[in-house]
Amino acid sequence: MKTPKRIALITGGGSGIGLAIAEKFVQDNIQTIIVGRDEQKLAAAKESLGELCHTIRLDLNDLQALPGLVSQVTAGFGGIDILVNNAGINMKKDLTEVSDDDFQRILHTNVTAIFALSREVVKEMIKKESGCIINISSMASQYGIPKVIAYTASKAAIEGMTRAMAVELSPMGIRVNCIAPGFIATDMSEKALNGDAERKQKVLSRTPMGKLGEPADIGGAALFLASGNAQYITGVILPVDGGNSIGF
Repeated sequence: MKTPKRIALITGGGSGIGLAIAEKFVQDNIQTIIVGRDEQKLAAAKESLGELCHTIRLDLNDLQALPGLVSQVTAGFGGIDILVNNAGINMKKDLTEVSDDDFQRILHTNVTAIFALSREVVKEMIKKESGCIINISSMASQYGIPKVIAYTASKAAIEGMTRAMAVELSPMGIRVNCIAPGFIATDMSEKALNGDAERKQKVLSRTPMGKLGEPADIGGAALFLASGNAQYITGVILPVDGGNSIGF
């Protein structure tokens, strides 16, 4: 008798790190639902990943729609075993130029929406007394980086939420962990580094491995944390950064 496929929900799964995580999950025979705003990216991901990949177009900032999203996935697939909170936005701007609206927009997408979706998914996971949640933070939460004040605040919040969620939910069989990617070769990091040679050199010079990471590096870490090999791991912030967070 075949083991039933696990069900994963990945936000921001149409490109970059989210897509790389989806690719690793599908390769491991996990039914993977990716959520995003860009119809074209979702379609391309579906075509690339095949029949184990399913897509839902949704703006996670629409908090009122999140309970319906979870109900839709639960009804269609029988539950959610793995939630990967990957969706997030960045903004590079001098601190004094960041408006209140700018700051709130980043926090809404990167913190509030993640909390709201996690809450709804956890309601279902509690019924089965099992589940795995993986949050994605950033090197920005490990040390100070200029011109990304709102993003830094949001990722520090994610790490705090990870610990609080792990303590509250682990007794119910729900593990919660976080991956803190270093500088990964994605569209988002290219926008941050290209055209800023000094910033890029600083990144590489303090990364002991001397190079940017690949999205697949994060995908592999996520697959490990979602697997039985990590069954006694919860509340961990795992840097996947080529040593950047401890680099001199």
